[in-house]
Amino acid sequence: MSSVAVVAEMVGAPVSLTAIDVDVPAPGPGEVTIDVRAAGVNLADFMVCLGAIANAKRFPAHPLGYEVAGVISAIGPDTAIASGGGAVGDPVLAFRVRGGYTDRLNARADDVYRKPDTLTFPEAANLLLCGTSASKMLRVTGVTAGDTVLLHAASGGTGVSILQQARMVGARVIGTCGKDNFEVVRRFGGEPVEYGEGLAERVRDLAPDGIQVALDCAGTDEALDVSFALVQNRRRIMTCCAYPRAFDEDMEFSIGTWPGAAERAARADIIELAAAGKLVVPVAATHPLSDAADVLNFLSQRHPGGGKHALVP
Repeated sequence: MSSVAVVAEMVGAPVSLTAIDVDVPAPGPGEVTIDVRAAGVNLADFMVCLGAIANAKRFPAHPLGYEVAGVISAIGPDTAIASGGGAVGDPVLAFRVRGGYTDRLNARADDVYRKPDTLTFPEAANLLLCGTSASKMLRVTGVTAGDTVLLHAASGGTGVSILQQARMVGARVIGTCGKDNFEVVRRFGGEPVEYGEGLAERVRDLAPDGIQVALDCAGTDEALDVSFALVQNRRRIMTCCAYPRAFDEDMEFSIGTWPGAAERAARADIIELAAAGKLVVPVAATHPLSDAADVLNFLSQRHPGGGKHALVP
């Protein structure tokens, strides 16, 4: 079967993408074919285009997109998806895939899960990258009840998931964002504070007893500088996007995957929470595949807020 995929042509910004025809063979053992209904869009996709988390040798046709939601159109012999079973016609989500900016792809069955009925396809396509990243950051920094957490870019996709998951463990979260996104942060249980000059002083006013943990989803120098100024234990400061500076600092950083069992357990937990309506994925807008470059360039502003974006074939 043939498919259309949107790929990165070159390293650099603004992003330059092109659509190409690709062949999708019949799935083999341990694989399923998914007809994509929505592809999640993440800052990590933009970082691929910058060459920050990609092998430059894969350009000028580097596949983009780590997560999708759609319908199984074929399933390999003796194959079951990660959540069990699986048949043609089943609605599913998949993460981590390679080349999710497409209308059809083959995915490892171990990365495919039945889509919760409570989620639309665009919501499901944006669930697991942000959800598992949030879970990892909270666990690595040891966030527990009674902690006060400073969360940078709290109104973004990963930030919103952190807000919800931190609330479940009883932590207090002060979240940086623009004034236009204060209500987003409040909606998900955080206390908003405007980023920009004087941020450290504003946070100290909100938390006179101190900040125990800082989680960075903004990737700015301000976010790291303020975190270092307010949190004594650098093992409780973590970023998911401040590259390359994170490699030069004494702090925790998240890149790539967890060890297999840990991430798969987190995926199952995130899907269960979403299915029960306890974890919400706000979607700001959906876009045709042809608009993928515009969407990534918008996300590159680092402070879009307001919800996730999905590409719809």
